[in-house]
Parts: sequence; C-alpha cells; structure tokens
Amino acid sequence: MPGKKIPLSIINSIMPVILALLIGGIIIAMIGQNPFTTYQVLFQQSLFTPQGLAYTLHGAGPLILTGLAIAITFKANIFNMGVEGQFILGGFIAGIVALYCKALPGGLAQFICLIAGIAGGMLFALIPALLKTYFRVNEMVVTLMLNYAMATVLEFLTTGIFRDNGSGYVTTPMIPKNVMFPRFGDTRITLFFVIAILVFIIMYLVMKKSVLGYETTAMGKNPAFAEATGMRVGNKIVTLMLISGALAGLGGAGYMLSDQYSYTLNFSANPGMGWDGMLVSLLGGHNPVGILVAAIFYSALKNGSQDIDIFTGVPQEIIAVIQSLLILFLSVKFISENTHALDKIRSFFHKKNGMEEE
Repeated sequence: MPGKKIPLSIINSIMPVILALLIGGIIIAMIGQNPFTTYQVLFQQSLFTPQGLAYTLHGAGPLILTGLAIAITFKANIFNMGVEGQFILGGFIAGIVALYCKALPGGLAQFICLIAGIAGGMLFALIPALLKTYFRVNEMVVTLMLNYAMATVLEFLTTGIFRDNGSGYVTTPMIPKNVMFPRFGDTRITLFFVIAILVFIIMYLVMKKSVLGYETTAMGKNPAFAEATGMRVGNKIVTLMLISGALAGLGGAGYMLSDQYSYTLNFSANPGMGWDGMLVSLLGGHNPVGILVAAIFYSALKNGSQDIDIFTGVPQEIIAVIQSLLILFLSVKFISENTHALDKIRSFFHKKNGMEEE
C-alpha cells in the first residue's frame, strides 16, 4: 500500500545513522566516556546554539548542491561519480575569474563568478555525458577517473602560472573583497546559503513536479522500457549530466566566494565536498527534502566534532569513525538496492529450506 512506503523509506534512511551512532557510542563507552553526554554536546553545540546553528547551515550549503548533483543522475540510473572534480573546477574557475572582477560592483562580480563556475562544471560533465550517449562508455569509470585527472590539472595550474608567489604555501591569489559574499551579522551564513536553498526549491519542483522529473524516475526504474515508449534517453542523459555539473560547479563557486577565497590543494578538504555530497544523497534517499535534512545533519556532525574535543574527553576523530560507518552502511544499502543482493540471498535460503523440508 502506498501509505506504508513513506515510513519504510524513512526507516531505510535513518537505520544507517542509528547503527553508525550506536557503534560509535559503543566505541566511546570503551574509552571510558559517556556516549550520551558526548552526543548531547555534539548536537547541542552544532544545532541548538545560534552560532553553532549558523555555522552548521553555512557548511550545509555546498553539501545541498553536491547532494542534489548526485541525486539527479542517480535517480535515472546514471552514475555521475565526477561531482568532486566538477566541484573543484567550479571553485577554481570562480577564483580565477574573480581576480579580473576587481573593478566591478560586488553583485555583478559575484554573479559572473557563479556563472563561470556553473559553466566549468557543465563543460566537465559534458565529456562523460557524450561518451555515454554516443559510445556507450561506462560513465561511472570515466567520471571517477576524471576526478583525479582534474585534481592533477588544477594542482599543476595552482603551483604554476596561477600561484600566489607572495604566499608561504601553494595557493592562488586571494579573491578581491568586493567578490566575497559578506556574512550576515556575526554569523558565518552568507548569501550563498540563500542561493543553495533557492536552488533546492527549484530542484524539488524539477524532480517532483516536472516532466523531466517523471522521465528521470522512469529511466531509473526501467531504461529499456523508457526508450521503447519513445523517450529520447540519450538526450536525457546529456541533460541530466549538464544539470548535475551545473549544480556541482555552482557549489564550488559559492564555496570559493563564501568560505575559501582562494584555491589551495586542500580546497575541497578530505574526503571532499563531492564525495560528501554522495553520502548526503544516499542518506537522503535521492529525495530533495531528504537531501536537505541529510546535509544539515552531516554538517552538524562535522561542525560538532570540534566541540566534543573541547567539552568532553572524546577525541574528534570519533566523528571520522562514525562517518566511515555511515559510508559502510549506506554502501550496503546502495548495493542491495541496485543488485537486489539481499533478495537473492533470502531466495537462496528459502529454496534451501524448502528442499530440506521435502
């Protein structure tokens, strides 16, 4: 019954979080600390204090965009694993374009930089899209490898012609102040978070209320049937990859203008906003609302790690352990959903038990 599907999908999304926190709690107890106190500090400081909540929302901005970039393709059974590469390219291009916008008004300069970042992400996503459409090349392998190629190219450019020679570390020059997104009051929130929310609303309408959204779902459930009904699947693949690249590029550009202000070799941190976006998308079940909630939760988790290090005796590395457990459980869920492995295992044991009873 349709009424039973909603709670089940929510349970499927929450269960990996519960299991990760449960095992994390056991580890915290084993080192002699109270897991309940630790989790209380973690979420209270990152979600229930004005500064902490603002910092968490600021961190959620790029995660919302990279999560949506993953979801729009994964729902169509197209696996764009190159969001990380598109994100850093968008950030790099925005950072370089910003250097030439010093004389422009702030709003116009920011708009140009964001468009440049979006264009960079789209162009980079177009390569695997065309290879997939016209040559049947596996997009998962291509996009995965392009991430490393792009990181290497940007490292070459950052250490070479675009390096800020006045800096003591490898970085591009700092973007002009007129291009930076100003903060709202004393918080870390900037206009970029507002943009991310507006994009989230647009993507919600696209994925839930538009023809493209219905076609995307149809492609994901049965691509052969979708093609047989007259849908131009090749064109849809290119369109979805371009949207995905645009979202990732916008995320990188906004992250540059609101947080980093220059491109360094650690611009996207480790494991990277693109990879975090994949986790967020899986956690949110590729649903826009789920992605919004998952992005805020994941940002709170990262933000609160510093607080538990300060207010409790638990090292902040425990958050990395919980993140790793989340990835593990979400990977099991992803593999199970796409290969029906658990159904096959259940079927195997069912047949075996049936043979034994006979």
